[in-house]
Amino acid sequence: MQVNLLITDNESIRQMNLSFRQIDEPTDVLSFPMLEYESPADFSSFREGDCSVFDPESGQLMLGDIVINAQRVISQAMEYGHSQRREFAFLIAHSFLHLTGFDHMEEEERAVMEERQRRIMDLLDIHRN
Repeated sequence: MQVNLLITDNESIRQMNLSFRQIDEPTDVLSFPMLEYESPADFSSFREGDCSVFDPESGQLMLGDIVINAQRVISQAMEYGHSQRREFAFLIAHSFLHLTGFDHMEEEERAVMEERQRRIMDLLDIHRN
């Protein structure tokens, strides 16, 4: 699987947030999925070799882009009392779940996504202090 990662600052992510979401303020992370799923993480409809979803050079499934605001990583780590490493890993895990079709708009979705985030962080052995 292929994911593009961009680490940026408050102003650049504010501009992206305005451009793509019509929200004129910086955020901590943006996710830009390239795929649509019938259900979260259901990859069964993607056919190997389909150049619209698989990179023709690497053969990898292209999930999308993650944009992380480095300034927010620092401030949120301080605010939540944990390491920048933990905050950075959490934002990547959160965004990766969005790239694979998970969301948190409804209460049931939120609960599933939070549980998956927790499991990812546990697998990485990265915990809140």
